[in-house]
Amino acid sequence: MRSLVIDVGTSGLRAAVVEADASVSNLHYEECAPHSPVGGLVEFDAVAMYTAVKRVSLLALQSGPVQSVGITNQRASAVAWRASTGQPIGPAIGWQDLRTVGECIMARIEHGFTLAPNQSATKYAWMLANYIADESERSSDDILMGTVESWIVWNLTQGKHHVTDHTNAAVTGLTVPTGTSWNQNVVDVLKLHTHQLPRIVDTMGYVGDATDLPGAPPIHAMVGDQQGSLVGQGCITPGMTKITFGTGGMLNVFTGERAPDSARRNEGGTFPIVAYSHNGSLSYATEAIMLSAGTNIEWLRDDMGLISSSAESHDIASQCDTTEGVAYVPALLGLGTPFWDYGARGSVFGITRGTTRAHIVRAVLEGVAHRGVDLVDAAEKDSGLSITELRIDGGMSRNQTFVQSLANASGRPVRVSPITEATTLGAGFLAGTAAGQWSHLDEATNAISGATLVPPLGTPGISRQQWGEAVSRSRSWIPDLSALDF
Repeated sequence: MRSLVIDVGTSGLRAAVVEADASVSNLHYEECAPHSPVGGLVEFDAVAMYTAVKRVSLLALQSGPVQSVGITNQRASAVAWRASTGQPIGPAIGWQDLRTVGECIMARIEHGFTLAPNQSATKYAWMLANYIADESERSSDDILMGTVESWIVWNLTQGKHHVTDHTNAAVTGLTVPTGTSWNQNVVDVLKLHTHQLPRIVDTMGYVGDATDLPGAPPIHAMVGDQQGSLVGQGCITPGMTKITFGTGGMLNVFTGERAPDSARRNEGGTFPIVAYSHNGSLSYATEAIMLSAGTNIEWLRDDMGLISSSAESHDIASQCDTTEGVAYVPALLGLGTPFWDYGARGSVFGITRGTTRAHIVRAVLEGVAHRGVDLVDAAEKDSGLSITELRIDGGMSRNQTFVQSLANASGRPVRVSPITEATTLGAGFLAGTAAGQWSHLDEATNAISGATLVPPLGTPGISRQQWGEAVSRSRSWIPDLSALDF
């Protein structure tokens, strides 16, 4: 059996086939980046996105028929469209969009709701209020809303199925803490309508047939990108942990079937999420967030000109064994877990006359590694679980200097995924297992092979105490932003 996986990321999308031996073949990628008409606003063309999805899917299917389809996606981006025409009511809004900061603040002050502008809830409300002039029309049955996977499935099934899964629904800000159903109180306060929202279904399970593709293969899985990566790295036992180092960094530790009491941010700065669901049973995880990871490498390359390519960061950094006390705090977009300080700013400390390009580049890689350890510490605190090994994927997982720095700073072995985009593999595991390609999810994840294990070798370049001092000095650089709390 073979599964087609459609993987819709923030800046591009891909389609690939996951084979029975857990390999990924026939991968086709296409850029599909959002645009920012004004600072803080992030929008994308949902029609163009689906057109690209179909295009790469058709290319992947040229290799032969598949028995299931899995979909994984950027989470919390919002799309609203008319069922009668299939056309969006306005530009779709990306998860990074900050236009509803004010609405989130007022929801907390007036109603006690903890909503963040990167969630879907206030984006849906904004779209209804600003894209539809006639107030009476805003409750129309013709208006449908959903995150990216809902839009893709609706188009793949030619309008027959308007659904989302628990992993995506639970990060919208619109569900009860367990992620099992829509929270009617929040829906009502935001002047939304549950009949316009998608039906919540299991992550694993038959959804409908993709009649817009050759052979109409059945859709058997939908999953958020980080949860897909969690499964794609085989982290389905409590305590198993992965970190995806892409543009940002996302840590997820699998916690099991115990449902969270609240959807709010935990004491250590992490959030409870749904890992996946099957046959009505939900499994959960704890999530920690680094706002900028690979962004710092892009800064070195595009803005500072210290490296000519991302890969060169390893070559330059390896020219020295230590930063000689130079510390870099990767807070270009503020600090996420555990600090949640949007006013923190990127900082370099410890520069001397002898500081070279190599020291700076190495300090940047080690700074991202230390931030990774911050996430680990927070996840252990909030989950109550011991994290003994880190599994990583994403673009930075191919940087040897960075990986070794992460192992050294954390004092834990680091297992590097053989596939950079483990998200694609995870969606394939979920779809294939639901379709009978594997008898159970454990069998699928046990098929993973080729991971590289990197043990810690000595102490980090700067101590964790020095790191803590550097972070402290980088915080509250812009007090008004530091005062924001979601």
